[in-house]
Amino acid sequence: MINSAQITNQTAIVTGASRGIGRAIALALGTSGVEVVINYASSSEKAEQVVSEIKASGGNAYTVKANVADETEVNNLIGTVLERSKKIDVLINNAGITRDGLLMRMKTEDWQSVINLNLSGVFLCTRAVARSMLKQRQGRIINVTSVVGIIGNAGQANYAAAKAGVIGLTKTTAKEFASRGITVNAVAPGFIETDMTKDLKAESILSAIPLGTFGTPEQVAGTVGFLAINPAAAYITGQVIQVDGGMVMS
Repeated sequence: MINSAQITNQTAIVTGASRGIGRAIALALGTSGVEVVINYASSSEKAEQVVSEIKASGGNAYTVKANVADETEVNNLIGTVLERSKKIDVLINNAGITRDGLLMRMKTEDWQSVINLNLSGVFLCTRAVARSMLKQRQGRIINVTSVVGIIGNAGQANYAAAKAGVIGLTKTTAKEFASRGITVNAVAPGFIETDMTKDLKAESILSAIPLGTFGTPEQVAGTVGFLAINPAAAYITGQVIQVDGGMVMS
């Protein structure tokens, strides 16, 4: 059973929480009683809407603007949360972008911007939060990767490389932090109905998904929430859990 008082005492940071999967994760945690820090990089209006929804459900949340690809901004993010909330129990590394294109035509800046945010951002946030979690000898970190990081995808060399890197980083961090009671896991969504996938050709994709449908942000959020706050997930670390309708089976 989940101890509601214990959950109410927890603070979670969700990066890239103003829309899509990040928004769904923030709402799921917020309605469960967790204090949620809504990180965003550009859309303050959308971020504040997420806060309003959480507060309307009886939860607690606030926003902190930070580009997680920037080391100084990441350190300021973690510092701000520790000053305001006194501790950080959960970190959800969700922020990400796409800059798709075939490898031979991909601009260097498009490669680098995706690596900087989708991979280095996870490293920077994890490193920044590590000291406080190690000191309190508990914490949960969940990294949102992608099935593309497992199987690759034509036209997404930068995105696939970054997401594959997140998987390696997850496993390594899990080994380094385990002795201090910190679990680190990754969730790998398949094709989820978000702004990032709205322009994709549905028919060819759906034929490769055994369940025959796109997933929803709420389904991903359910898995992330389990890993983040459920006591039953305390013995799970270093794992990659796919939420993909059976698209990738290994």
